[in-house]
Amino acid sequence: MFKKLLLSTGFLSLVAPAMAFAADEKTPAQLASAIDSVWVMLAAILVIFMQAGFALLEAGSTRMKNAGHVAGKTILTFGICAIAFWAVGFGFAFGDGNSFIGTGGFFLDGTQEQTAASISLFAESPIPIGILFLFQLAFCGVSLAIAWGGFAERGKLPVYFIFGILFTVLIYPIVAHWVWGGGWLGQLGMQDFAGSTVVHLQGATAALVATLLLKPRIGKYNKDKTPNLIPGHNQVLSVLGVIILWVGWFGFNAGSTLSATGDGFFGYIALTTNLAAAAGAVAALIVSWMYFGKADIPSMLNGVLAALVAITAACAFVTPRDAIIIGALAGIITFFTAQWFEKAGIDDPIYAFSVHGIAGIWGTLSTGIFATPELAEKVGVGKAGLLYGGGLEQLGVQALGVFGAFIFVLVLSFIILGLIKATIGLRVTEEEEIIGLDLSEHGTYGYPEQMKKSAQQGTASTQSV
Repeated sequence: MFKKLLLSTGFLSLVAPAMAFAADEKTPAQLASAIDSVWVMLAAILVIFMQAGFALLEAGSTRMKNAGHVAGKTILTFGICAIAFWAVGFGFAFGDGNSFIGTGGFFLDGTQEQTAASISLFAESPIPIGILFLFQLAFCGVSLAIAWGGFAERGKLPVYFIFGILFTVLIYPIVAHWVWGGGWLGQLGMQDFAGSTVVHLQGATAALVATLLLKPRIGKYNKDKTPNLIPGHNQVLSVLGVIILWVGWFGFNAGSTLSATGDGFFGYIALTTNLAAAAGAVAALIVSWMYFGKADIPSMLNGVLAALVAITAACAFVTPRDAIIIGALAGIITFFTAQWFEKAGIDDPIYAFSVHGIAGIWGTLSTGIFATPELAEKVGVGKAGLLYGGGLEQLGVQALGVFGAFIFVLVLSFIILGLIKATIGLRVTEEEEIIGLDLSEHGTYGYPEQMKKSAQQGTASTQSV
């Protein structure tokens, strides 16, 4: 009897942990949810890290006396954007409401109760609302970062606070709601998978308005209106910035699947994204070589970004071959529009509207041309494009979306920035612009030793004369 009791006890000691493990074992649905959640969180981190790319690209593309300001405002404005989007912007973009704007989900608390009551678009999602918020915030932050390109080297620091808040709560989320939040363009079937229009065209349009209202930098144009080259101070920083943006774009596009399980469609989107970027780099460098007689590195960098912007709308709807065509054309179109804008007297130091605006328009329209019926059905948005038997219907929807978003952002940006210009002003003084925004706005240079040497050499040169 005693032996039987010992055997029974031993058996139970072996079985009990196994039974406990079985009780804690996750279901396939729970595992899929966990994998998808980690994937979207990783994608959000990649897109947020694109802010580092913008900081390096813009700092390298501007003069040394403004480098610290250009890089530092990236941190400031993303902080402003994060708070404003949490409080109001996310609700306007994705909250329950009407076909124009969301009216719920403000001051997000991260609970399932608030999500079910006010953000039904995400109520059934297996991904926690906090992760979905961070992912969408990253996109808004990129759009705002693009807008600042139009302010480069001459915008007042207080404007970053005012326009940053208003762009985040009044401009970006409304167009986002139209396309992604259940609004009227989404109902029409507009294809903008990761935001050629929602993210890039919006930011670029605001940058264009700022460029027009601020007017050109001192010394950019001669009396006969011919442009002078004002090169950036460090091409290596610009190249590193573009590499970071290229890598971050995999979070941007592939992450927009919101899923890493199933058939691995995110890998296909990464493929089309990478091919387009590569084609944009090669095409832009070649066309610059033909135009200038020299292979221009900044033009190649803009070609990469333009191709990435263009494929952002189309990445889930087109074949790899068509992705190469879209990317190459984006690089070429952006190169020539950048030259045209400069000759037209529009001083856009970062080429924000050419790279993100023109390429964003082309990318959005391209799905109306190249979208295949199989991929449109797979994504569940819109129809096939013109070259794949869909006729002009999808192209018409894409054109309407581009036009509606552009006019909305253009008008609202003109009103907001026009009011700021009439009250506190948009632009620093001539003296502050000449000495640089690092010193005039922050009291110290981003490159203090180099600027000190430059000042000493200038003084010595003046004394020798």
